[in-house]
Amino acid sequence: MNENERADGVEESVAAAFREEWGQVVATLIRVTGDWDLAEECAQDAFAQALDRWRRDGVPRRPGAWLTTTARNRALDVLRREAVGAAKLREVAVLARDGGPFDPHDPDFDDDSGVTDDRLRLLFTCCHPALPIEARVALTLRTLAGLTTPEIARAFLVPEATMAQRLVRAKRKIRNAGIPYRVPPAHLLPERTTGVLGVVYLLFNEGYAATSGADLLRTNLCAEAVRLARVLARLMPDEPEVLGLLALLLLHDARRNTRVDAAGDLVTLEDQDRTAWDRAEADEGAALLETALRRGRPGPYQIQAAIAACHVTAATAEETDWADIAALYGELARHVPSDVVELNRAVAVGMSESPEAGLALVAELEKAGELAGYHLLPATRADLLRRSGRMAEAAEAYEKALELVENDAERRFLEKRLAECRSA
Repeated sequence: MNENERADGVEESVAAAFREEWGQVVATLIRVTGDWDLAEECAQDAFAQALDRWRRDGVPRRPGAWLTTTARNRALDVLRREAVGAAKLREVAVLARDGGPFDPHDPDFDDDSGVTDDRLRLLFTCCHPALPIEARVALTLRTLAGLTTPEIARAFLVPEATMAQRLVRAKRKIRNAGIPYRVPPAHLLPERTTGVLGVVYLLFNEGYAATSGADLLRTNLCAEAVRLARVLARLMPDEPEVLGLLALLLLHDARRNTRVDAAGDLVTLEDQDRTAWDRAEADEGAALLETALRRGRPGPYQIQAAIAACHVTAATAEETDWADIAALYGELARHVPSDVVELNRAVAVGMSESPEAGLALVAELEKAGELAGYHLLPATRADLLRRSGRMAEAAEAYEKALELVENDAERRFLEKRLAECRSA
């Protein structure tokens, strides 16, 4: 292996470690230092050091442990240099003695929740009710998943500067209010449930359809979201929306491996190989949905899970009950008034009634202007026009969608559709 190949291999290893370990490293450092900015800074420094050290010494057997130790030592150095107080140094000394993340038997760590998952602690800390709901979700996506500020801004459809300010204010609020780093007692869990579920949902969404980058899928984010949803379901087994969220993620995740082909290109739902779907995961999701619905308290995640179940249970694309899906999106819109929900309903109406009926709903959304800059709005219009045989108009809409899309896999798909419309 030559020098360039070795360097490329190390860069790939560091990138993989970032995807897998960022949340754990940052969560551990936040628990120990209590300083969110310092935790992120030291974690970033550890990953930067990894590029040089791993080239020289080779990739360690346990990259996460190496990164945590390096980041922890960096944090200790900063705290010593800034002469923060004896209490803070004692906290760092505890981690230095442990040599790793949270030890449930550590007498110096006081937490009565019984939950030993640092990432779950971080999740609940971010979702404290003192923070606005948008800030809770954004802060967790930044610290737990390592999403960049531009990525989070795109997920919220807001300017990057606006999102940066939200993150700064959220961190300041946690520091000034002395919000503890812990999972709250059982009687306080419900007040944080909405924010926590929203974070896990958006975390999965970013993994399932990345807002930007070369790949459509970020499988590590999907896996982390499913893992957290399972922990939440064990923590709150009587909350139907918690079960509904886990059902929703499993039903979608069952199709994950068929969403792109061997070249990494997007495969639409109607063209996916249904025999390759993970039936065990789909069946588990369907069973969880049934359990949740029996509680008699339907909510947004249960409704979305029911929509996903309509797709997964259809033996062929032609057998999909689009009328039922359209009705479910109408019900979802009553729970969560959103133009994105209405856009999805437009697709379902276009499939169940006619492309023209769907286009009428898309036109209303275009007139409202709330989804300006959202590439799926012109992409949806383009697809409905294509299905109705209006190829020239469809080509124009695909061109507009291409101006807005930032994911390479989606870009290639839209370019392919545009070429088909032009040739027709």
